[in-house]
Amino acid sequence: MIHRCLAVGPFQCNCQILVCPKTNQAAVIDPGEEPEKILKEIDQIEKELGASIEIEALFHTHAHLDHISGTRKVKEALSQKQGDAVPQIFLHQEDQMLYQNLKMQAQMFGFEVDEPLPLDQFFENDQELKIGQMKFSIYHTPGHSPGGVCLRLHEDSGLKASETLFSGDTLFQNSIGRTDLWGGDLDLLLKSIRQRVFILDDDTKVCPGHGPDTIVGVEKKDNPFLK
Repeated sequence: MIHRCLAVGPFQCNCQILVCPKTNQAAVIDPGEEPEKILKEIDQIEKELGASIEIEALFHTHAHLDHISGTRKVKEALSQKQGDAVPQIFLHQEDQMLYQNLKMQAQMFGFEVDEPLPLDQFFENDQELKIGQMKFSIYHTPGHSPGGVCLRLHEDSGLKASETLFSGDTLFQNSIGRTDLWGGDLDLLLKSIRQRVFILDDDTKVCPGHGPDTIVGVEKKDNPFLK
């Protein structure tokens, strides 16, 4: 399986590109900013493969501006490139208001952005999705934002895919997401992590929305916010 992580924008959001090696179908997680950088990386993957890839979905762990600001330009460029295979924008419904107020979010930080495109599909808790042969489970983990989710990529030896959780801003290496923004709730965030993340196998890799990767077992043992 091809997995690329790009730190984009002034907030250095981790944008993930995942490609199924069997079908060349792919997903982008949190195309937050620098759409040109994301699109260039997709082109680079295609050069390495010697074949086109098809981005089926733009997954969003939540709707803060640093995770959604690049979505419009990425989808528009890929829609033009892929013809009828238009990528679908996914988000949990509880973050719809945040998503629709992207311009207001940006103005608070002194940025200018375009209006977001309409959402295509809402995530459901415990939903299972497939991109090519890659299997994902969606876990609603509110606390950092009302509609925050973690996306679990299931292990698949045939794809050389290891058990991985894309945690957005729910859980970081040795830290957790901030809860002083709109809709944040510390108690709810801690509950989400304990009930939805810490039930996973200890060796599950965690790819957060910012900063370095970690492992579930390490965070259960050492994360100071969760002791």
